[in-house]
Amino acid sequence: MSRTRIVRWLRVMLPLVALAMLSTMFLFSRGSDVESRIPYAEVDAQAAARDNRIVAPEYSGVTGDGAQLTLRAAQVTPGGSGGAAGDVALDWLRPDGLRADLTAPQGGLLDGLVRLEGGVRMTTSSGWQLDTPQIDARTDTSVLQADRGVEAQAPFGRITAGRMRLAPAATEAEAAADDSAGGGAAVLNFSDGVRLIYQP
Repeated sequence: MSRTRIVRWLRVMLPLVALAMLSTMFLFSRGSDVESRIPYAEVDAQAAARDNRIVAPEYSGVTGDGAQLTLRAAQVTPGGSGGAAGDVALDWLRPDGLRADLTAPQGGLLDGLVRLEGGVRMTTSSGWQLDTPQIDARTDTSVLQADRGVEAQAPFGRITAGRMRLAPAATEAEAAADDSAGGGAAVLNFSDGVRLIYQP
């Protein structure tokens, strides 16, 4: 076989071999797992449409004295009295740096008041942890209030009381005369049968 004939055969055979190799690579390649890495929300679309729910809503605002509020929920069912939210979290931050993180199984927002209920846990940046059936947070001023009994773990011991109020120390007249936002530092006040177990 002459050299010219070999070159002619190679010019035909080599592209065919390359084409066969590429076809084999596509046929036996692994399936793409891109779809399995895409996060999907586990939401029942039919149930959401039927029950008229809002999924993962968020509300943010600032009170008149400068406290920042961020309210989040897993879902909200609208209703005549403002609706009901489930798995609620409230982030509360005062201008003086005091922060409170609140979580509750349910809650709602109505007429300038955020109400968390069903077993509320509040943790503050100053080292307090409070448990109470219900807490109300005002949206016009930086006030948190619980009127249905409170159990608190403080840095120095345990406190039980009938009521709790976290609010600026200054009165409204003093706050109006004060140039700084918030009208002074916040004070955590317990009342109505206070019991303290001191743990030094």
